[in-house]
Amino acid sequence: MDFIPFNSRLSWHKSPFGAVKDGTEVTLRIILPAGFYCEWAKIIVHRDDECFSYPMHYEYTQENGEIWWRGSFTPAEPGLYFYSFLLMTGYGEIPITCYDNSTGRIAAGGGEFQLTVYDKDFTTPDEIKGSVIYQIFPDRFCFSGNKKENPFADRIIRDDWGAEPRWKPDKDGRITQYDFFQGDFEGIKSRLDYLSSLGVGYIYLNPIFEAHSNHRYDTADYEKPDPLLGTEEDFSALCKEAESRGIKIILDGVFSHTGSDSRYFNKQGRYGKGGAYNSKKSPYYGWYKFGEWPDEYDSWWGVDILPEIEETNDSYIEYIGGILRKWQALGAGGWRLDVADELPDKFLDALRSYVKSEDKDAIIIGEVWEDASNKISYGIRRRYLTGKQLDSVMNYPFAEVLIRFGITGTAEGFNDKIAEICENYPKCVVDCLMNHVGTHDTCRVLNRLGTLDCYESNPIHRYKGGLDDEERERGIRLLKMISSMQFTLPGVPCVYYGDEAGADGGVDPFNRGCFPYGRENEELLSHYRRLGRIRREHPALKDGEFIPISSVLGCVCYERRGRGERIITVANRNSHPIAYALPNEGFISLTGQQVSGRVIYLDAEETAITYMSCD
Repeated sequence: MDFIPFNSRLSWHKSPFGAVKDGTEVTLRIILPAGFYCEWAKIIVHRDDECFSYPMHYEYTQENGEIWWRGSFTPAEPGLYFYSFLLMTGYGEIPITCYDNSTGRIAAGGGEFQLTVYDKDFTTPDEIKGSVIYQIFPDRFCFSGNKKENPFADRIIRDDWGAEPRWKPDKDGRITQYDFFQGDFEGIKSRLDYLSSLGVGYIYLNPIFEAHSNHRYDTADYEKPDPLLGTEEDFSALCKEAESRGIKIILDGVFSHTGSDSRYFNKQGRYGKGGAYNSKKSPYYGWYKFGEWPDEYDSWWGVDILPEIEETNDSYIEYIGGILRKWQALGAGGWRLDVADELPDKFLDALRSYVKSEDKDAIIIGEVWEDASNKISYGIRRRYLTGKQLDSVMNYPFAEVLIRFGITGTAEGFNDKIAEICENYPKCVVDCLMNHVGTHDTCRVLNRLGTLDCYESNPIHRYKGGLDDEERERGIRLLKMISSMQFTLPGVPCVYYGDEAGADGGVDPFNRGCFPYGRENEELLSHYRRLGRIRREHPALKDGEFIPISSVLGCVCYERRGRGERIITVANRNSHPIAYALPNEGFISLTGQQVSGRVIYLDAEETAITYMSCD
């Protein structure tokens, strides 16, 4: 039967929309076809191993004969709830289950509808909403020119900014020496005016703690900044200078593992005779997961230079609490948590308490690649977003749907994926989602778009970068198109350093090359500055409602509505111009396209952002 009796995204079927606070009454309505002879209807709700049923009652019959039934229930505790419907009809007992895009069918075989319930006292920092995040890989963003002595003899110090990063492994396939281009805190500070011109309100720094790789995800000492970046005083000065421009600094917290070459594990002996590898009496011994000590130990994804931490160890949790407070006292305005889905609940609960007790407005963003509302890791249903752990997550679902649209032009399903996240996440989380399209973990977005995601099947220069003129032109055109969408979707756009300047680079380490000073693409820079201004000037983009309009035939259109504004974004991925009919007259283009009455004209592979005021 094709009749759709329920759609959880429509207010007359489910109210309120999306995730709800605990103690909120949720009202559900189903519509049944005339002549269906329904005797009774129930809402079937389950949470983990618990199952409940709630009666529904006949409400009224519409003129066309459709019959409405209504029921409600009130979830008392935060958590993830799932529901469906059961009917007794003239045809016997029949379920209504969930199929594509949160629509129900009068049939078995579908899934259940999800309801996320979060703590009624859960709030997220307001300042980040409506802002722009800028991600910096510290060694490669800007070198101040203030040379520092090489702190460790096994580091390769580079004086040729912008040259190819070292990438060839040794004869055993391992990288045992890392090159450093000497990017530092002073360099970042010198570029704050530039970042302000992009509308940046938050800078997310990849790890800054002392470590012996250039990516610094192998922490050696949480208590010190890496010597090549500068001192604690330099970091604090950066934070103060950024704050004077309305910019906050987010630090990368790598807490699921350390380096084997660290003061805590000390396998290489760099830090004297202490460390868990050298003595069971070490204060750090209980932090690690040894089998046959000292050479058998759990490591992150089997990488033996990254021994895993036992994050439920009370000593470790207390130690990290002190680290969090120390760096926040020095000026950090929040944390991005590396592999947050590998951190246990006990650790995340404690981390939030430490962070918020130091500064309630500090942001906590987790790295979770999937839908974080229903994530199961290590056999446990996670509760990242119900109020006691994270404020937000890196929004990989949005990133993938944006890049897929840019590469393939397939519009179908685009708005559904956005609406799914908006439905599953608490609204206060949606408004501060970290919406990136490229990071240190992914190929440069320009290369993905320019090669139409064929960089992996091409010769080695495709991994490194090296786009030809046609590919570069295509990449810039498509990046302008999808970044305009990125800046108008719910959440906070995050720009990976250099993407706004046309940085070219394939996979690691070439996606972590030096910022291309003197070779910036001015057209792209101007585009990003305009997007930053639009974000600043239009509060509907801060927390406005997301309203899907259409996503079909190579074209996506959606609206953000709120705070007296309507912002409609129209993206044309087709290789030809289009004329698109807006919902009504009165919209003006913020991006320069011609509007005539209700019709806006877009060139091929172009996005328009339009605006009108409303009551």
